[in-house]
Amino acid sequence: MDKAIIGGTGVYDAGGEGYSEKVKTKYGEVEMDILNIKGEEIIFLARHGKNHSVPPHLINYRANMMALKEMGVKYIYSTAAVGSCNENYEPGDVVVIKDFLDFTKSRPVTFFEGGEESVKHVDMSDPYCKNLRRRFCDFAKDQGLDIKGEGVYVCTEGPRFETAQEINMFKQLGGDVVGMTSVPEVILAKELGICYSTIGIISNWCTGMSGEITLHDIQGVMEKNKEKITNVFIKIFLMGLDQSHCNCSSAILEL
Repeated sequence: MDKAIIGGTGVYDAGGEGYSEKVKTKYGEVEMDILNIKGEEIIFLARHGKNHSVPPHLINYRANMMALKEMGVKYIYSTAAVGSCNENYEPGDVVVIKDFLDFTKSRPVTFFEGGEESVKHVDMSDPYCKNLRRRFCDFAKDQGLDIKGEGVYVCTEGPRFETAQEINMFKQLGGDVVGMTSVPEVILAKELGICYSTIGIISNWCTGMSGEITLHDIQGVMEKNKEKITNVFIKIFLMGLDQSHCNCSSAILEL
């Protein structure tokens, strides 16, 4: 059971038959679904909870990631509803995330806190697994899913949306899309040696770009894309993966 999907806003299941399981970790308890799809067991975890009840700044990221690791997970695809601050990426577009800018403020962002574990650092030269990104782009074409390109994810604390001036700053720094959840998820995955990839579904323009942000727009865009994207995840998982094509399993630098 080494494959998992983390569903973001608007993605609360991945189809298939299965059962729910609770996993206890030192960071807290996590509920996940164990799906059986064509003989392959795939874990599905709803990032915000099944009823979308947990805001981004209060998600127990360390518990989620540790629970997946303890279940034997080596590969994670995740979805993220994001706003666009790049004029070339419009609502409804699908973007493969390649890097991030961290503007979170109060979240635990590491498993490594010194003491008996000594000092450890993690190599972030390839934060989102290049192999999973490549595989997604290849399989998306076969499924008729249009990928607009790759992008840099700006992660903010939330739960508020950003101001127009903040968005202007993010654009100048090279950001393409803005969300509230990829950090620390991507960092924790790397610390655990897990291949991790995020697919951004653009649900709205960022503040000051064009028009107003509405809940209706976000829900409509997510409904349109989620099934195609999760189907691509599953097809990749069913074809098989290995960690010999990336450095995700050896990203820890110990001093």
